[in-house]
Amino acid sequence: MACITHSSVPGQLEKTLKQVRSKLLNQCIEETYTTEITERKQAHKDAIKSYTDTCSKKYKEDEILFANFQTCRNDIEHQNVLVKEKMNEMSRILLDMQDKEKQKDDLIASIQQLREEQARKKDLMIAQNKANKDRLKTLQKSAETFESRLRLEIRKPQAEQLQFVFRNINHKDLECPYTFILWLNAEGEYTVISCDPPLECMPQLEKKVRETNNFSAFLANVRKEFAALNL
Repeated sequence: MACITHSSVPGQLEKTLKQVRSKLLNQCIEETYTTEITERKQAHKDAIKSYTDTCSKKYKEDEILFANFQTCRNDIEHQNVLVKEKMNEMSRILLDMQDKEKQKDDLIASIQQLREEQARKKDLMIAQNKANKDRLKTLQKSAETFESRLRLEIRKPQAEQLQFVFRNINHKDLECPYTFILWLNAEGEYTVISCDPPLECMPQLEKKVRETNNFSAFLANVRKEFAALNL
């Protein structure tokens, strides 16, 4: 049996320990590198999916906007045809009633009344549009008071529309957005045209803010319902 105090034993032991330490160190580095690569791949996939979803949503919104524009243009063209037909009909009536002065005067009075009514409607529409824009500005100023406290971001994607983006709701992802878009219709009433994620109670909240005109309470209630989705 070899002597336990042989001079080569400490050297062999030290060499073995260095090999074990080197092997463990390489294994640890390899595992750390593999984990980091896996996390980066997943983050890249998530970013691509988010971008794809955003583009798809924007494309659908543009399709809806284009369809609405096309419908509006078709309606205008149809109205123009109707107006042209009416004017032609009035011209024929005037030619037929040249020998009847009283009837002609009555017809002229009717035409003038129609023009005045159209002018009043036009002025009313212009005034309503201005009132809606002023109301949107007021809403935006009111909502801005909540930005710092509720992490609320306000955007204006289109005229007479405001998009509200809440954050700090999802405790797992504080930057996760909860959004809805508000529009003032021709009657000056609040109308929610989109909500992401959707809220079943949004029609009730929309009805209540129309009745009370308390927009601050409306924002607080919407945020509360968004938060309830994570409970």
